[in-house]
Formats: sequence, structure tokens, C-alpha cells
Amino acid sequence: MTIQRLDLTAAPGPVMSRCVIHGNMVYLAGITAQDLSGDVAAQTREVLAKIDALLAKAGTNKRNVLTTQIWLSDMALFREMNAVWNDWVDAEIPPSRACVSGELYCPDALVEIVVTAVIEE
Repeated sequence: MTIQRLDLTAAPGPVMSRCVIHGNMVYLAGITAQDLSGDVAAQTREVLAKIDALLAKAGTNKRNVLTTQIWLSDMALFREMNAVWNDWVDAEIPPSRACVSGELYCPDALVEIVVTAVIEE
């Protein structure tokens, strides 16, 4: 099977693919906001919009997300992030999810989300 790599990044940042497609599986890298001046709600909205765009580029959408990993810089931000998440996710078919806190790559990033999805055939 062919592996497709979309949205490749370049140095000096981490060199990676933001989206990898293998068969009907779509793997997104950890997505952070570009505008890091906002609070966790603003950053989460931006991250989810970027996820929507990457999934569309891969030929799928949020209804086909299988699992997510959410990383917060501080678990005290959970409620505010989760309110934005709940507005975005389809409550009838939510993906599996883990949410943890830890030090993120960029000190001003408050949330990073990793997604695995499927392309329906």
C-alpha cells in the first residue's frame, strides 16, 4: 500500500508530516494552535479547525475519528478545553479519548491534540 504524507514541515522546527494516510487510515500529528496568545478555549477552537481541515484534505471528517489524545499544559485547563471539545464532537458517535497533562513543545501552547481517523470506503 502507498503511504501518503501531507503538510510536511521543515527545519528549524520538527521535520514531520502533519498527516499520514495508509490504506484507509489517517494519522494526524499533534496539532497545536498557531496563535498562542489566546486562552485554552481559543487555542482548542483553532486546533479543532486545523484538524477539520487536515481531515478534509485526507478525504474524511470528524465523524470518522476513531481515537484522540489530548495533551494539556495544565490539567486545571480541562473544563475550559472540554467545553469547546463538547461543542465540536458529535455526541452520537464520539471517538475514544485520553486527556493528560504534560510539558508541551512550545511553552505558550496550552493544548495539543493527536487524531487517528478512517476514510470510509
